[in-house]
Amino acid sequence: MFNSTVVIAGGAGFLGSHLCDFLLARGCAVICVDTLVTGSLNNIQHLASNTRFTFIKHDIVSPLNLRQDIDYVLNFASPASPVDYSAHPIETLNTGAIGTLNLLELARQKKARFLLASSSEVYGDPTQHPQTEDYWGNVNPIGPRSVYDEAKRFAEALTMAYHRKHGMDTKIVRIFNTYGPRMRRGDGRAIPTFIEQALDNQPITVFGDGSQTRSFCYFSDLISGIYQLMCSSLNEPVNLGNPQETTLLELARTIRKLVGNDNPIVFRPLPQDDPKKRRPDITKARELLHWRPEISIEQGLESTIAWFRDTVFENKKNLIRTSPK
Repeated sequence: MFNSTVVIAGGAGFLGSHLCDFLLARGCAVICVDTLVTGSLNNIQHLASNTRFTFIKHDIVSPLNLRQDIDYVLNFASPASPVDYSAHPIETLNTGAIGTLNLLELARQKKARFLLASSSEVYGDPTQHPQTEDYWGNVNPIGPRSVYDEAKRFAEALTMAYHRKHGMDTKIVRIFNTYGPRMRRGDGRAIPTFIEQALDNQPITVFGDGSQTRSFCYFSDLISGIYQLMCSSLNEPVNLGNPQETTLLELARTIRKLVGNDNPIVFRPLPQDDPKKRRPDITKARELLHWRPEISIEQGLESTIAWFRDTVFENKKNLIRTSPK
């Protein structure tokens, strides 16, 4: 991919910004496109002086017109946490539908490869465990999570339609829970919420009884898998995630231990349609991409906690110091 030009929609978000870093380090020119609704300039400010990096503030619900040749179009644009897509339900659906259509059209016009960042949410509250790519899912199409779930399912269908009708080289990555530095404070997802509460010496809130499971993949492992998928000949969806499964209660206790306190754990009602189990079957990625995650949950959490402590909470302290008396 050296000397390739890559468009990354959602490039100022958590995963998108790490992907910008990764591809720039491999000699690509990167055009980062973001509305900054959930993304942040803080995630990409270190790239401002890089001559191979361009930032465009733009909503992909409107067509993106670019003069230069493009080799890859990567769609990472979407609110991704329940807090965000609950606050922006119509925008989430439009981004998944119209936004994906516009980026597919851009890729078709430029004869570029296209990659859709889909989600394990296409499986809904699964009746199959672990989830393989041929499982069709168990999704409530009108529930509170449906704006995100169905946006991703439609985006997948649209991507495959462009592949079949136009012969485009398209990729679909189904991303399972991923975490690491640059996750946004207050986005409502388990790991940043537990870390914030532990560092703030607040009670750690767990929904339900904490027995529901998730599988957490460190961002660098995921980015590596995405890169290998980009370079592959695969067109069908591929699961990427860490198959090491843990309950949310175990996760809360691990984070509390790593932070070094004994904050109480309190329980809240389980949100509607919240999945009871979530774990990827990564056989396809392992056999066809020769990919597997390398970072353990403890290693990844230590790095993520350090980032929150040094960046998010240090900034909070500085604001308190400089506030008027």
